[in-house]
Amino acid sequence: MFVVSAHTHDDIDWAARLSAMRRLDLLERECLASVAARITEHLPDSATVIDVGCGAGGMSAALAAALRRRGGGTLILVDAVDELLAAASEAAVAAAAMPTPTAAEVRVETVVADVGTVDLHEMVPPADLIWASAVVHHLPDQQAAIARLARVLRAGGRLAVAEGGLETRCLPWDVGVGEPGLEQRLNAARNDWFAELRATIPDAVPMPYGWTTALDRAGLTETGSFSYLIDHPAPGDSTVRDFAAERLAWLAEVTGERISDLDRAAVRRLLDPGWPEYLGARDDVFLLFARTVHHGRLP
Repeated sequence: MFVVSAHTHDDIDWAARLSAMRRLDLLERECLASVAARITEHLPDSATVIDVGCGAGGMSAALAAALRRRGGGTLILVDAVDELLAAASEAAVAAAAMPTPTAAEVRVETVVADVGTVDLHEMVPPADLIWASAVVHHLPDQQAAIARLARVLRAGGRLAVAEGGLETRCLPWDVGVGEPGLEQRLNAARNDWFAELRATIPDAVPMPYGWTTALDRAGLTETGSFSYLIDHPAPGDSTVRDFAAERLAWLAEVTGERISDLDRAAVRRLLDPGWPEYLGARDDVFLLFARTVHHGRLP
């Protein structure tokens, strides 16, 4: 395990978000397996793959399984939060140990590092593939971070950055308490909160263009994008309902005074088992969102 002094620039307590991240990994599992198979399809033998901002390890496990099926390799997990790195490592090691016809070996290594400031290429070997999901937008200079990741690639290697997509939806438009459109207002307030969060990150630099443009400016070629859809329609099972409740509570926490007293009261009723509108007992809760993967190759 390679360790450097690390922190997060957004001051979010990511360790406290571990259970929510694990639940989302479970709900995304099939899609992540498909994406991992797609982005590893043309890797060379004994490839080196790096999962940057590995979180709770959902994609780490999918990448480990994909490498094992295609003949083995090395998977390096990078995160700035010890608790997340430990969870991701556990998930990846378990996936790497699953039996396959080839019985190929996948080595799993970990690096504690802040990719917003460190030169990762000094800490890891050249990579055939780098995966970075929902991490770059938390860094002060997103373009500089993309460029630093591109420098880790070996010639012909690919960088895949999962950022953006379509807003997460879990609730019907009218939830039976408060005014209709609650989730839409919470999502809008969350966007305002995040814009303020980015503005207060020390040394933050705007990136007023899209992710494929950022990849182009980092010297990558053959840039493009694809999206994957997470669709758990109503009636959602207990995992979906628990995710929706946890997300609703988090939205209410981060949006604070950006939402009305009426909306805050509606959230409290939706999260309280004593009310008939309680999310945990509803049959109309679902999960629907899309995530976009932007990718490019180092010539």
